[in-house]
Parts: sequence; C-alpha cells; structure tokens
Amino acid sequence: HRRRPARRSSPVGGPHHPNESRCPRCDASYCEGGGVNSALYVGRVTHRRHAPFQHRMRYRTYSLLVDLDELDAVSARTRLFSHNRWNVFSLHDRDHGARDGSSLRPWIEDQLSSAGIDLDDGRIEVLLFPRILGYSFNPLTVWFCRRRDDSLAAVVYEIHNTFGHSHSHLVPIGDHAPHRHEFAKALHVSPFFDQDGAYSFVLRPPQARFSVSIDYSTDEGDLLTATMVGDRRDLTGKGLLRVFITHPLLTAKVIGGIHWQAVRVLLKGGRYRPVPQPPTQPVTVEGTLVRHEPV
Repeated sequence: HRRRPARRSSPVGGPHHPNESRCPRCDASYCEGGGVNSALYVGRVTHRRHAPFQHRMRYRTYSLLVDLDELDAVSARTRLFSHNRWNVFSLHDRDHGARDGSSLRPWIEDQLSSAGIDLDDGRIEVLLFPRILGYSFNPLTVWFCRRRDDSLAAVVYEIHNTFGHSHSHLVPIGDHAPHRHEFAKALHVSPFFDQDGAYSFVLRPPQARFSVSIDYSTDEGDLLTATMVGDRRDLTGKGLLRVFITHPLLTAKVIGGIHWQAVRVLLKGGRYRPVPQPPTQPVTVEGTLVRHEPV
C-alpha cells in the first residue's frame, strides 16, 4: 500500500522505543502509552423510552476505538488484548463485517467501493465493545472511514440485535463533515417496537470525547432515545486492567441488562412482537434518502 507519514513516538531520527511496534501498512511506530490512534473510551449508555409509557435505563460502559492498521501491533504490545485469539479482551473478525472470519479491512473497502468511495488508503477505525473473557455483544459498532488527509469519507453504523441478526447502514460524508444522519429502520431490534420507523443519528466522532445520540420515531411520534458518550483514555495494559476491575464483565452485564429491562417493560404492559427475518442485504448504502445536517 501507499506509505502514509509515520506517526513516531520517538524523536525524528532517534532510536525507537524498546517496546515499540511497527505498523505493517505504513511503518509508523507505536509504543506502550502513546503514538497510536487506537484508544479506550470510558463513559455511559442511556436509553429513554417515550411512548406508550416512560421507561429509562442507564449503565456505565467503555468501548475500544481500534485503528485497523494498528490492530496486530496493539495486540502484540498489550498482554491483555488479542486479535482473533482468546484473551481477557479480544477482537474477533467473525464478530463484525461479513461475520465469517474474513479480514475486516477488505470487507469494509468492498462496501465503500460499492458505494463509489475510495479512501486512497486512508485510515479505518472501529468503535466497539470487545470480547471480554471470550464473550461479546455489540448493539452498535461504528466504523469511521477516513481519506488520506484524515477527513471523514464515510461512517458505517453496524446494528446488532439479541437474536443474532445484524445490518449496516453506510453513510457517505460530504466535504463539510455533517454529523446528523437520518434513514429508515431496516433491522428489527427490539421486540417491543414494530419494524417500521426511522432513525436520527447525531454523531460526534472520537477525539477527546465521543458521543452518539439516536432518536427512533414512527408516524406516531418519538418512541425512543439512546445515547452513548465516552472520554478518551490511552489503550494500554494498565488502562484495560483498570476498566476490567471498575466495569466487571461488561459485555455479560450489557446482555443481562437488556433482558432484565425487557422483563420490566413487559410488566409495564409492553407488547411483544414476533421477530421477522433480517434484511436479505447485509448493508444499506444511504444515498439521496438520507438527510445530512451539520451539528
């Protein structure tokens, strides 16, 4: 691939850090605690149901932001994290993208190519819940696809439900980097809502802070608001150990919390809908029907 300017953690022309790894694509260097785009984001998730009755849930979370070019190097330098291998924390290719174990970057590049988007070898970052002790559930995975000048070319919202189904919405981004995206709902997510409706995403891409807010509405009005926010932390072994202790068994708590809240919704009178088949196409490219607005 084309070489991008190296992001060195050591002085220009000086020796490399003794714990330094090298990016296999652009020969950039990283060492423990710095020099990487990958990071931890520690924060919270809130859900508010507006109709036909009020319901609220909130829990502390953390996510990994992984630069796909750095994935193996981060795995090599951080003992608690592995790529496609069991560890305390891990990322497995079969959990995302094509979900067949194939490499993530070729998959997302194929989707972008189908949408007429060429990153010219730019960076691709993925924000996700990692596997913890081998278990993972990701309600929402967000892909940030950047051009060579680091501007955002596209965002992919990969939505998962608790029934083993997933669907992705690929949203091309214009030169002015709008952050509000609206499109029709494609995947049946909650059995307490019908299949129809639309989403409105308000996204602030990861910097010192990351946030995404999702409003779900139908012709009846606003039904649900979900928000996720997080503050950036270095992706190091110490950082991972800290969140493992302060947020124990996060992914198991997420799926357990979803089912516990489902019981509470049933007790409040929520009506269960049968689960339909997922969309036949795994990715929807949002074009003229999606509305982009700067925030």
